[in-house]
Amino acid sequence: MALTAGIVGLPNVGKSTLFNAITNSQVEAANYPFATIDPNVGVVEVPDTRVDELVKIFNPKKTIYTTFEFTDIAGLVRGASKGEGLGNKFLANIRETDAICEVVRCFENNDITHVDGSVDPIRDIETINIELVFADLDTVEKRIGKIEKKAQTGDKDAKFEMGILSSIKETLEQEKPIRSMEFTKEEMAVVAQYMFLTMKPLIYVANLGEDEIKAPENNPHFVKVKEYADKEGCKVVPICAQIESELAGLDDEDKAMFMEDLGIEESGLDKLIHEAYRLLGLKTFFTVGADEVRAWTFKDGMTAPEMAGIIHTDFQRGFIRAETYSYDDLMVYKTELAPREAGKVRQEGKAYIGQDGDIMFFKFNV
Repeated sequence: MALTAGIVGLPNVGKSTLFNAITNSQVEAANYPFATIDPNVGVVEVPDTRVDELVKIFNPKKTIYTTFEFTDIAGLVRGASKGEGLGNKFLANIRETDAICEVVRCFENNDITHVDGSVDPIRDIETINIELVFADLDTVEKRIGKIEKKAQTGDKDAKFEMGILSSIKETLEQEKPIRSMEFTKEEMAVVAQYMFLTMKPLIYVANLGEDEIKAPENNPHFVKVKEYADKEGCKVVPICAQIESELAGLDDEDKAMFMEDLGIEESGLDKLIHEAYRLLGLKTFFTVGADEVRAWTFKDGMTAPEMAGIIHTDFQRGFIRAETYSYDDLMVYKTELAPREAGKVRQEGKAYIGQDGDIMFFKFNV
């Protein structure tokens, strides 16, 4: 499933350094505004210890983790919604993403210039968020201008849409994001077609100094970001992009030793990947065998035929049933045949809603 989270932030907050670490690919990360002009898309494996355990049991020829996409998007400045800086390009690129990872600078370093001359993460957050609000407000006002007369003539659909847009306009004028609003299923069908920026789920990524990552709560900038995010109902992931960049260049053994020296159990990048995955309502199912153990991403609420279609459209079109058992059941018995002998393998039909950790074998006929 090609879902992507856009990495955004003001210039020189560590966006491209973070992206380098996530994908281990060398996009430009120069110390000046707009170093990243075109979006760079990187595909990263989703860390999952369950895959490692499945490999021990099945000893496959090939092992494939599921993946997630991150897009490094050019920095913006005040006035982006009016086209300042690379504003128009920024807004167009971020509109194509499914979620937003907003990188916020929480470290002090006189050698790395800040676009506003000082480190103030709340000011930076509000600079970006207000540009997203203004961009959505512009979209709403333009649409209202097109349908207002039609609504006044009594057109049922136009009146319904006008009611929704008027409520959204009122919220945006209070400088609040659209995701803070509640919509019915019918209203959501109207809202979804506009790809509003402030409707996208959001994670704040607090970029800390190297000596602060072990205890981020001791960094006053991080504390302020956490308080701000809590009020919005958003999550904050503390990372040190510089450390993550160094970790990305190490093999597994050296990485484990480095993390132990730092006193951290999970890298900031792994936390970010997992949080982005959760934010978008994504889950994982597995296919297993002697040839391949593979993890697959699916959206919460998908049926068995839809999950089969992720592997191949023929699987969905000719779906008959899915032999299914859970990863947890397999871990009880630790052998391939034991779950079947214990009656744990289920024959699931077209109405089955997939669960995280399902191990599935699809039967189909085309």
